[in-house]
Formats: sequence, C-alpha cells, structure tokens
Amino acid sequence: MALTDTQLRVVLYEGTGAAPIESDDRLTAVRSLLERGFGVTRAGAARPLAPADPSPLLVVGRWQDAPPATEPNIRWQSFDLPNLANAAEAARSGFAAPTPGAWKPWFPVIDYDRCTNCMQCLSFCLFGVYGVDTAKQIQVQNNDNCKTNCPACSRVCPEAAIMFPKYKAGPINGDVVSDSDLNREKMKIDISALLGGDVYSLLRDRSERARSRFGKERDSDKALAERQKCLTKLAALAGDIPPEVLMSLPSPEEIARKAEEAAAKAKAALANS
Repeated sequence: MALTDTQLRVVLYEGTGAAPIESDDRLTAVRSLLERGFGVTRAGAARPLAPADPSPLLVVGRWQDAPPATEPNIRWQSFDLPNLANAAEAARSGFAAPTPGAWKPWFPVIDYDRCTNCMQCLSFCLFGVYGVDTAKQIQVQNNDNCKTNCPACSRVCPEAAIMFPKYKAGPINGDVVSDSDLNREKMKIDISALLGGDVYSLLRDRSERARSRFGKERDSDKALAERQKCLTKLAALAGDIPPEVLMSLPSPEEIARKAEEAAAKAKAALANS
C-alpha cells in the first residue's frame, strides 16, 4: 500500500509481547532516527498502539516471540540498534512514503495590516508567485513557483509586509517589525537607486553587451560565464538570493518580456485601485 503523502512514523514498542528497551539504547535509537528526520513515538502497555491518523508505521520492539504479521499500514521489526535507521529507510521506501526533510515548505505570506498594495513584489518577482484579485488586491497566487530559500521579494517590500515562515531571522520570518527594521527595509525599496537603473534593464543591457562581445566567437561557455557574473553582481546588490535561484532565472529575453508584463500588470492594478 503506497501512502505517498504521509510521512513514516517509527514506534518503539514496549507493551504486551515485548521486553523493555534499556534507556541508553532507547536514547540512542531515538537520536539516530530524529537525525534522519523520522517521527518517533514510544508505546507502552498503557498506551494504545493504533494511531488516530493513517500514517504508515514501523513498529520496533524486543519481541518475546516472533513479530506480529505485517498489516496494510504497519510493519513490525525486531529491535536491532546498529541497523535501525536503515530499517526505517527500507520501510519508508516500501510504503512509498516521502523522504524526511526532502521538501522544505517555502512560501511568502502577506501581512495585509502592513501591506499598502504598492505592487513592488508583483513587479519584482520573475517567477509569477504574485497576482491580483478582482478587487486589484495583491495576492500570493502561485506558491509552487516560489524558489526555496529565496526571500528577495520581502527585501523590496517598503512596509516589511512579506513574511517567509521558514526564514532564519526576523522580521522576514514573522517576528515583530521594529522601527529600525522598517527603516532598514525602506532603504532597499527603490530598485532603481539600488542598482543604478532598473534591474531588468541592467540584465538586458549586460546581455546585449555580452552578445556583442561574444557574437563573433559564439562561445557558449563565455556567454554563460558572463551571465553568471551579472547574476552574482545582482545578488550582491539585491540581497541574499541563493545562487541556485539566480541560475534558474529565465533567459535575458524572457526576463525582459516578464518585466514588461509585470510592469503592465502593476500599472493596471494601480490604475484601477
């Protein structure tokens, strides 16, 4: 049975039919499983084994007899400390359950108490995360398009109104916004002043220079190196954008087109607000 949307949970069972697990072994087992990202539960005689949720289970114990027969969402395993983590990985694979920690939820949240609907995030984001509703109010419309570990849009918000719950520090992670935080964010909002020109124009101009420089040679490696150099400079100016996000940016031509579309959307939304 494949439970592809539910994480595997490991149960250290010390109830009826199983001997107690020594405290040191239990501590080592729990630590090794937690380090791999597995959820761990200890079940004793007074605690029911059956979970209220449909999570697939690996039940591990020092069985006094043979382990019970496998059930649709439960696998039983004898307690073998050196191989416990590997047994959990094998059970996870057998259930086709998600790999622990393989996906880090990453998405922006708009604080509408602070948001002024200025549309800077809509104009700035190249991945189509933002949009407007029928009332021309800015919204997060495409969470799946957001790039993990990229908080760039929050950096250009003049009111510190964009939060990323998984970010490492405040106020971006949702902490209280202080006056000093707000002043610091307001210093970053003018992208033209920050970059000495529009960010998209900067990329477009450097692309044109690169095309002229390498047009005759048609050296794709040099062209890629030039783009990387441009994106590195952009990252240094615009904030802590991960390199992998920068390299996932569309081509300069697509950037120019998306910039024009985003600017048009923002203007239309502001004109109709």
